This record gives sequence, structure tokens and C-alpha cells, in this order.
Amino acid sequence: MSILSLSDWLETPQGSYLLRWEQAKFDLMVADIFGYNAVQIGLPEYDFLRGNRIPFRFHCARSGDIAVVAEGGALPFASASIDLVLLPHVLEFSRNPHQVLREVERVLVPEGSVIIAGFNPFSLWGLRRLAARRSGTYPWRGQYLSVRRTKDWLALLGFETQGGSFGCYAPAFSSAKWLERWGFMDKAGDRWWPICGGAYIIQGIKRVQGMRLITPNWRDARAAAKRLAPVAQRGRQVTGGVQKVE
Repeated sequence: MSILSLSDWLETPQGSYLLRWEQAKFDLMVADIFGYNAVQIGLPEYDFLRGNRIPFRFHCARSGDIAVVAEGGALPFASASIDLVLLPHVLEFSRNPHQVLREVERVLVPEGSVIIAGFNPFSLWGLRRLAARRSGTYPWRGQYLSVRRTKDWLALLGFETQGGSFGCYAPAFSSAKWLERWGFMDKAGDRWWPICGGAYIIQGIKRVQGMRLITPNWRDARAAAKRLAPVAQRGRQVTGGVQKVE
């Protein structure tokens, strides 16, 4: 089979193995994110927003049956207008992944979320990519970004990383039979080699530093005034140079 795109590869046994894990993770992570607008950038053939309850959900890509035709580095959305953005394997196949993240930061509302799925270079899948780099086929032709590097980019743009996981610990066999035989690695992977999964998903939340209005501390001022108030005295009489207080 000639792999013409990432979507084609996802139809192979390798891709189906990855897709099952990522779909389950996306369903879990988007379930409790609320707002008004949510967009999935790339891979419009797969609905990773299906578990979300935001009323207006749509797909954005360069082609296909989508609502918006655009590239990730130039999103045609108003600033601070989107509550949730999904990036399923967009960064590693983009010419300028940092520009994609800058655009995501621009369109997200304060406290909005971005969820990123990517291939882990420090895994058996990363080794497979090194062996097949010259072939130029998906998904081995991408520029895999480590979780640490992705988190650093998010931090530079003001995102706080929250949540995430690794998965797909089995070697990148092309046969479904062999992937099933090595399925025991998925059961032990989270415990014994948690950072060596073939793929990862992380969530970033856009944090915006707001202004804090400093007002006078009227309570302390009232307390100080009360301490300095003179004690009222009644019935004072002065008799023979001696002051009496009744």
C-alpha cells in the first residue's frame, strides 16, 4: 500500500492501533471542557471532539469535508474567540510548528485549552522513524517533538501544562497479528517505562495575567481611628484645685 497521507496510514494496522488509543484519550480529556466554540485542526476524517459538549464544534484543515479551509499557522478566527483547540499530529508535520502554537494562543480565550497529540521520539516508534527516515512516508517523515520541548514552547506562550499521558508501547509492527502479540507491553508500559510510549497527549491551558485593583484598607483605618478616639468623661467638677469625676 502506498502511504499518501497521514489519514491513509491511519487505515493500516499500525495506524488503527494508534487511533484506538488516541480516540479514547481524546474522549476522556475533552469531556469536561466547556465553552461556546471548539475546533479540531487537521485529520477531519476523525472526530476527536465527539466526547465534548460545547455547542459549536467544527473542523479546520487544508482540504476535505470541513467547515473552515485554512492552515494551522494562519487561522481565520478572531482573537480570544475559541474555547478549545485540538491538534492531532499537526505540529510534527508543520513547516513552522511554533507559529501554529502562536496562532492557537491568539485565538484561545483566557483559560481556554489546547490538546496536542504527537509521536514520541524517545520510544520504539522513534527508533522506527530513524530507520525509515529516507523513505519519506507517513508517519515516519515527520519532525517528532518531545514532550519536554512541547511543554517548553507552551510555557513560553503563557500556557500551563495540565494532564496528559503516554501510550502505544508495542513496537511499530505492520502486522495486526504481531501488534496483538505484543499487546502485553501496553499493560506494563505505564508502570515500567511510562515515558517511552510511541505517542502522547498533553493539555495546555492559556493563562493570562490580569490586573489587580488595590483599594484603600478602610477597615484598618477605622480601627486606627477608634484606638485614637478620646474617652468621653461626664460630670467633671473642679473644687479647690482638685478635679472630681462623677
